[in-house]
Amino acid sequence: MSDLRLTPTSYIVLGMLELCGEATPYELKALAAQGVGNFWSLQHAQLYTETARLAEAGYLDEEREEGGRRRKRYRMTDRGREALREWTEAPTDQFTELRDLALLKLFFGADPAGLAEVQLEIHRARLAEYEALREEAAGLPQSGPALTLEAGLGHEREWVQFWEKLSG
Repeated sequence: MSDLRLTPTSYIVLGMLELCGEATPYELKALAAQGVGNFWSLQHAQLYTETARLAEAGYLDEEREEGGRRRKRYRMTDRGREALREWTEAPTDQFTELRDLALLKLFFGADPAGLAEVQLEIHRARLAEYEALREEAAGLPQSGPALTLEAGLGHEREWVQFWEKLSG
């Protein structure tokens, strides 16, 4: 068991396995797309390399399927659970990084109304997706995913309001 530096991708893998119990990297990719992919950029290939790296260091158990495609399934070890717990309990002082191509173009002189038309379309669509997810989850406990969904709803409402002002 080696010691390694854990990254945000490490914690994404550990956290998703905490939520679902066990999964293949392919299944983790689908879970990430439905959840953390809405607010954290992640290269899907990283999930394959990161699961192997975490297993080698003792944070995950790895089991290869006997037949078929012989996929590798992963689940957390006690070491992985402890690392995730320590990470989630430690507050962060990192500020949100915003990388928005439309804002970059706006900054350098793009036509606000022209940008607004497309931006309104995509932000309204994302807002509708989030509202549908919230409706599906109505009555469920306010867990981490539900709380981040609320943040996403607020974020998209604000973008819609911003781009509406610029749409002319």
